[in-house]
Amino acid sequence: MKKFLIVFIAFLSFFNSFSQIQPVKWSIETEKISETEFNLIYKASIDQSWHLYSQELPEGGAIPTEFIYDSIQSTQKFKLIGKAVESESITKFDKVFEMDLTFFDNEASFTQKIELIDPNLKFIESEISFQACDDELCIFDSEIVKFNLTDSASSSGITNGSLSIDEKSKELAEKLNINVKGWDKYEVEEVKEKSNFSIFILGFLGGLIALLTPCVFPMIPLTVSFFTKSANNSKKGMRDSILYGFFIFLIYVILSLPFHLLDTLDPEILNNISTNVVLNIIFFAIFIAFAISFFGYFELTLPQSWSNALDNKANKIGGWIGVFFMALTLAIVSFSCTGPILGTLLGSSLSTDAGATQLTMGMSGFGLSLALPFTLFAMFPKWLNSLPKSGGWLNTVKVVLGFVELALALKFLSNADLVEHWGLLKREVFIGLWILIGLGLFLYLIGKIKFPHDGPLKRINFSRGAFAFLVLAFVIYLVPGLQKNPIWNLNALSGFPPPTPYSIYERDSECPLGLNCYKDFDEGVAAAEEQGKPIMLDFTGWACVNCRKMEEQVWSKDKVYSILENDYIIISLYVDDRRDLPKEEQFKYLKTNGSIKNIRSIGDKWATFQTINFQNNSQPYYVLLNHNMELLNYPAAYVPDADEYSNWLRSGLDNFNE
Repeated sequence: MKKFLIVFIAFLSFFNSFSQIQPVKWSIETEKISETEFNLIYKASIDQSWHLYSQELPEGGAIPTEFIYDSIQSTQKFKLIGKAVESESITKFDKVFEMDLTFFDNEASFTQKIELIDPNLKFIESEISFQACDDELCIFDSEIVKFNLTDSASSSGITNGSLSIDEKSKELAEKLNINVKGWDKYEVEEVKEKSNFSIFILGFLGGLIALLTPCVFPMIPLTVSFFTKSANNSKKGMRDSILYGFFIFLIYVILSLPFHLLDTLDPEILNNISTNVVLNIIFFAIFIAFAISFFGYFELTLPQSWSNALDNKANKIGGWIGVFFMALTLAIVSFSCTGPILGTLLGSSLSTDAGATQLTMGMSGFGLSLALPFTLFAMFPKWLNSLPKSGGWLNTVKVVLGFVELALALKFLSNADLVEHWGLLKREVFIGLWILIGLGLFLYLIGKIKFPHDGPLKRINFSRGAFAFLVLAFVIYLVPGLQKNPIWNLNALSGFPPPTPYSIYERDSECPLGLNCYKDFDEGVAAAEEQGKPIMLDFTGWACVNCRKMEEQVWSKDKVYSILENDYIIISLYVDDRRDLPKEEQFKYLKTNGSIKNIRSIGDKWATFQTINFQNNSQPYYVLLNHNMELLNYPAAYVPDADEYSNWLRSGLDNFNE
C-alpha cells in the first residue's frame, strides 16, 4: 500500500509539472454610476505564494499589470476617467527582482471609471496583460474580457460574449502546434531538500576564526588553568570545564531565539529586516566601525561594568550558576572580536526563507567551536603546551579580519543600492572596490602597510607568505569582473556582487555567455537538422531573474557550458518580448479556460507556443527535443545545481544518439 501511494503521488507530481500554471484567475463586474458613467471592475484571485504586480513599477523589474482597450472604441465611443484605482497593495523588497516592488497577494481589484461618448454603446472589450511570480517561477499572460453595459447586466465572470475566433486565427494557432511526442517515456526525478547543515558548518568555521583573535585565544590557557587548579579534585575541574563549554554553546543558541518569535509573528519579517534600506545602511556603518577597530585605531567593546559585574557574580555565587556567569563574561569580553563574525552570520541568515532556523544552526556551530577548546584542554591539560604563544600574530589575524569586514560592509551597502537604484555600487564598481581591499590586504601581509598595534616585521614566515599569495591570486581572479565580457565568470562569488545586468556597461540582447543561440523556432530547427544536433528550447524572459541566475551560475560552469556550446542547438524564446509581430502574423488565441488572448507581440507568440505544446507557461523552462519533435528527457524548470543540470543534458544527448 505504501509503495502504491508513493507511485500515485509521483504520478500526480509528474502530471502537475507539465500542466499550465494559472496562478491568477480573473473576473469582471460592471457598476453603473449614471446613464453615461460606469465603473469597470477587474478582480483577481491569486494563488498562495504567488504575487500579481501593480500598474506602477520601476524600470528593470517586473512587468506591470496593464488594461488595454480597443483604440477605436476608446477614442470615439468612450473615454477613460483617470487611471484604474487599485485595491490595497504591498510594497516591499522582491527577492526575485532584487528591488522594491508593489504587488498583491491572495486577491486584488482594479476599478476603471469611464464616461460614454456614444450612449448606444453596449459592450466594452478589454485586454488584461499581467505578470505573476513566486520565488522560483514567473508567468506572463493576458486575457480578453468583455464588459456588458446594458441595463439588464451587471456582468460578472469572464464574459467573451460575441467574441469569435476567425479562420486566420485558428490557422495561425494550429501552426504553433508542433505535436510533441514522447511524454510517456520520462519520469520526474525526486527533488531532494537541502538541509541546514551547511550553515552550521559555516558557523563552526566562524567560531574557529574567533578563537584565533586576541580577545579569545589568550583566554584558553588562563580559563583552563583556573578550572584545573581551583578545583578540589580533577573530576570537579573537568566537570566545571565541561559545564563552562556547554554554557558558552547555550548562550549563543539563546541569542538566536528572539528571531524565532519574530518569525512566528510574521514569516516575512526576517526578510524585511535583511532587505530594509535603513538597516542595511546601519549594518554597513557598523561593519566599517568594526573594521577600523580591528585595524587598531580604537577599541570597540561593550561596557566594562557589564563584565565586571558578571565576574563578581561568578566569584560570589560559585557552583554551576557561577560557571554560567563566567561563560557569559567571556561572551561579553570577547564581543569586539566575535561581534563582527556574528554580524556576518546574522546578515546572511536573515536573507533566506528559513532565516531563524538557519541563524540558530549557525549560532550553534559558532558556540560549539568556541566552547570545544575549553572543554578539550581541560580534559587533556598537557595539550596546552602545544598551543602557540600569544604574540604579534594575533594582531595580524585581527587586522586581516578588518579587511574582511570592509569587504562585507560593501555587501550591505550594495543591498541598499540595489533596492533604491542609486547606481553607487554597480557590479564593476563593487568588484573594483574588492580588488582595492584585496590589494591593501596583500600589501599589509608583505609588510608594506602597517597599523597602530603592529610591531616591526623582520621576516615573512611561510604561513604569512602563503596567505599573501592566496590573497593576490584572489585579486587576480577578480580582475576580469571589471570587463564587459570577462574571460571567466566569478561563479565562486555568486550572490555577493550585484547581478550582471546592474552594470556600468550597456548590455546588448545577444545570447548569454557568448553562446550561439536562435531567437526563432523555425530557424533553430533548420540549424539543428543541418548540423545533426539535438534541440534545447529555452523559454526565458528579459525580466526573468531566475533565468539570468541559471545562465550566470549554471550555464557558465564548464561541465554545462561545453555541452551547450558543442552538442546542442539552443533556441531561446523570450515570452516577454514586447516588439510587435507583423500584422499578418497577429491573431486571437482561444485559451483552455474559454478566454481569448490577443497575440500581438513576439512574446505573446512564444508564450502561446509554450502553452500549446507543453501546457506550461512558467520561466525558466527547458525542453530537449530531436528533429521529429520527440522529447529526449523530461522538461526542466529552475535547476540551480550544475551537476544535476549537466546530467540532465547528457542524458538527453545519449537518448538523441541512440
